[in-house]
Amino acid sequence: MNMNSHEIDYAIFGNDLQCVEVELDPNETVIAEAGSMMMMDQNIEMNTILGDGSKQDESIVGKLFAAGKRVLTGESLFMTTYTQRGHSKAKVTFAAPYPGKIIPMDLTEFGGKVICQKEAFLCAAKGVSVGIEFQRKLGVGFFGGEGFIMQKLEGDGLAFLHAGGTVVRRTLGSSEVLNVDTGCLVALSSTVIYDIRLQKGIKNSLFGGEGLFIATLTGPGEVWIQSMPFSRLADRIYANMPRTGGKRTGEGSILGGLGNLIDGDN
Repeated sequence: MNMNSHEIDYAIFGNDLQCVEVELDPNETVIAEAGSMMMMDQNIEMNTILGDGSKQDESIVGKLFAAGKRVLTGESLFMTTYTQRGHSKAKVTFAAPYPGKIIPMDLTEFGGKVICQKEAFLCAAKGVSVGIEFQRKLGVGFFGGEGFIMQKLEGDGLAFLHAGGTVVRRTLGSSEVLNVDTGCLVALSSTVIYDIRLQKGIKNSLFGGEGLFIATLTGPGEVWIQSMPFSRLADRIYANMPRTGGKRTGEGSILGGLGNLIDGDN
């Protein structure tokens, strides 16, 4: 089988604040989000590129278009490549941006395509394409927790995602349905159908603490679920930050409480 992506070896270290160490043979390359590098050996060459570098012969217009699509997912126009220019193996290490788990994925196991939440991508073997996936249903776009745009990873190489807290992988059978909090979805294989529905029962919607909407994932395929979305972690930190006069904004407020109920953040 001909591989378009570079074949890389790796090791993941740590428990809650993880890092992934990628081992490169001569002329092998790994791509990563800007600012994720932790350390690298002397002979590794770092280079900033437009887009993901998956198409070597692409024109500058094509590269700008591909990079522009990444901006829609909240990412930078540029990515960084790390290439081993020496004559032996060398290592480069990438750090997780917040507490959670790094998820290694061999895209060949999932039909060459995985869809993930925005900002989940950490790094990948060169040749993996990092693009965008539009949600075709208005309901999913408005209330699905990730908006109309998610990331998609395509190719035949290794990719690494990062998610908050503990990550659970579930294999769904044909027509099997899994209900998930909209913010806890990390990634899904392309065969899984992603939709959202209104919570059943007014009491569940207003007082259940999970918000008005819930995601439904229908198999067959693989899904990855995180226990602590970064938005939820940030909300907890913000809610407990001291405010002027020792009070928190919205503390004890009925409107503030209702807002949290609707968002599923209480």
